[in-house]
Amino acid sequence: MIGLKYQVILFDLDGTLTDPKIGITKSVQYALRKCNIIEPDLDRLIPFIGPPLTESFQEFYSLSPAAAQAAVGYYREYFVQAGMYENAVYPGVETMLTRLAATGRDLIIATSKPTVFSEQIIAHFGLGHFFKAIVGSHLDGSRIHKAEVIACILSQLPQVEPADVIMIGDRKHDISGARSNGLAAIGVSYGYGGPAELRQAGADYLVASVTELEQLLLSL
Repeated sequence: MIGLKYQVILFDLDGTLTDPKIGITKSVQYALRKCNIIEPDLDRLIPFIGPPLTESFQEFYSLSPAAAQAAVGYYREYFVQAGMYENAVYPGVETMLTRLAATGRDLIIATSKPTVFSEQIIAHFGLGHFFKAIVGSHLDGSRIHKAEVIACILSQLPQVEPADVIMIGDRKHDISGARSNGLAAIGVSYGYGGPAELRQAGADYLVASVTELEQLLLSL
């Protein structure tokens, strides 16, 4: 890996490698309905893509912590049956991963989505062979923050320095999580955070497409 600045590349999943809009928003819509809240407009639920669900139910629909936890359970009822697969890999991602893997670097998924669901999604799309590990949150609601996920990954890589690792994601949580662990970060504005959010969070680089992301990573 001589000449490569970053030996390890961490990828967010939702909004970075795959577009989960339909599955996530319909799962949230289902959960809200179970809580007697009717939300007919799926676009209003886009802010749920990325952040921890319990926090989003409290922030956007003023649910109590207990009610938000119940809503997450309802969300999973729909998600495991249908929402998980109402998802699509962004065009160009498989080609990008193939070229990055050929450089000998380690690729790892770092997501706030539960690890068990993330593994199923990656397997469903046939991308599992690209990744050294898939690390997400626990079903009991622990390790839901991106900073915690990244810290867990770094603890499993004792021979790797933070300066040799870079995080890629589409939301501020990805960037701030990287920052809190001493990592550089790339913001992808084709996802759900947008350029302003990513810049404000302190992204070191900003790209607008998978093609741009591939070119940048191959140059680092």
